[in-house]
Amino acid sequence: MAEIGVWEDAESGVRRRILQAQGRLMLMEVRFAAGAAGYEHSHVHEQISYCVAGRFEYSLDGRTLLLSEGESVYVPSNARHGAKALEQGALIDVFTPVREDLLRQR
Repeated sequence: MAEIGVWEDAESGVRRRILQAQGRLMLMEVRFAAGAAGYEHSHVHEQISYCVAGRFEYSLDGRTLLLSEGESVYVPSNARHGAKALEQGALIDVFTPVREDLLRQR
């Protein structure tokens, strides 16, 4: 299993680290440079993204939401989603079940 807490590069200007992966839950921190984007994708996992800092354009199944510090968004299973940082910022993502695919990438 991957080492928890180690930063890794995702897309250009996006870094992430898994904070915890236990039982059926996983907690991850994702930091974005201003203008950086997490590509639009989908997965079977349910997800909640919480904005710790900054502002994001968050795409969710064809809609665009503005996500600001202190706000969160629920992403259902298989929903297409992605985030673009309007300024430097960070998200905390919670997944269920654990994203084994991300653990294996490390």
